[in-house]
Amino acid sequence: MLLLFLSSCSSYYKQNIDFHRHIASGNVQAAANVLSKNEKLASGKSRLLYFLEQGVVHQMLGDYETSNTYLEKAYIFTEDERGSLVEGAISLLTNPMNTTYLGEDFERVQLHYYKALNFLRMNQLEEALVECRRINIKLNEMNDRYEFRKNRYKQDAFAHNLMGMIFEASGEINDAFISYRNAYNAYQETYNQFGLNAPEQLKEDLMRSAYLNGFTEELRQYEQEFGYSYEHAKSDDGEIVVFWNNGLGPVKDEWSLNFLITGGDEGRFFFKNEELGLSFPFYLDDEDKRDELTDLKVLRVAFPKYVQRQPIFQSATLGANGYDVQVETAQDINEIAFATLRDRMVREMATSLLRFALKQVTEGLARNQNKVLGMIVNLTNAITEKADTRNWQTLPHSIGYARLKLPEGEQTVTLNLQSAHGSETKNLRFFVEAGKTRFYSIHTIDSVSPRLQRQY
Repeated sequence: MLLLFLSSCSSYYKQNIDFHRHIASGNVQAAANVLSKNEKLASGKSRLLYFLEQGVVHQMLGDYETSNTYLEKAYIFTEDERGSLVEGAISLLTNPMNTTYLGEDFERVQLHYYKALNFLRMNQLEEALVECRRINIKLNEMNDRYEFRKNRYKQDAFAHNLMGMIFEASGEINDAFISYRNAYNAYQETYNQFGLNAPEQLKEDLMRSAYLNGFTEELRQYEQEFGYSYEHAKSDDGEIVVFWNNGLGPVKDEWSLNFLITGGDEGRFFFKNEELGLSFPFYLDDEDKRDELTDLKVLRVAFPKYVQRQPIFQSATLGANGYDVQVETAQDINEIAFATLRDRMVREMATSLLRFALKQVTEGLARNQNKVLGMIVNLTNAITEKADTRNWQTLPHSIGYARLKLPEGEQTVTLNLQSAHGSETKNLRFFVEAGKTRFYSIHTIDSVSPRLQRQY
């Protein structure tokens, strides 16, 4: 029973520590081997994460088709799997880790970023556009879901930006303009809450697409807003867009709070935490259950939290032929994760308190029937009281990007990475095609251990 208790206390991250050690050390093939042997994860209630992690490691290994096979399984799973009422009831009597994991909103959007990126690496623009349209559907669903609820992540600026880049590379300039405009508006209206402004490259792309569409009024409006005039430069060069997946996103862990139970009149109780000024109502219409709940007085409940993994590298530039461009941050997954959990924390607390109260009532009733049975239920409740610590843990901390115009042919581009301890330079080889845009990605995994990092 002690071993069972210790096992149940482990977070999802710790349960898969071998996989994460290999990822953190850059040994992606070893990580893929560990993942493939994890049959429990592949068939259990966390299998969505198995598909997603497989998608990431195979993209890192350059096996884009296999990566998309797993990511498509993840997409189909999120579309088909809705969770059952039976699972919901079980989670209230045990813990939410016993439910099927369906992913965070931003995880389901990022899934399509990885799929689109795979198609782009294989130079399959039409297939990448399919993923863009799926992103649009997801974003519309999110807007409908949160129309009357507090949630800051209602739209994804980076997803719109990505759509604009792919539409433009496909020659669909009007759709590109619309996507760039949606991206810019989303950065202005939503992403400032995550401490992220519209990239300067996006502003340039927005004005260029307005110019190419002949939207004179819109171009003049953006010139005035951005404070400079657009000058269109014709060129026979090709262009590369490089995405920089920097670091690793946060991992979920758990924390706990003490609550005092007050009330009891006519079955109405309150769970209160004076330190944080929290009060949650709870109602029971069964008198026997009321007595058991009143006897509790004080309880301790587990909730999920995020633990940040700070990336080693803080900024980067791309350079070629004596010309350098800044890699601009376009997506801060770390901030989005913290913000979305914070937005729903009150709902998380209410659900956790309801779960704990029902478990304790069950324990009290069992103890009245048989002391040994009560002890068993007590031990079971202690073991099963746990927050849901599952999340997609190979997502990057943030995503940056940069555009470079270069002559046709094989080109060497210098990536200069800046950290608090100095700089590091990598020479990258890219193929440039005249008059076309090619997409590439790099992932610098280097991060500080999740221990002693920022938490919420």
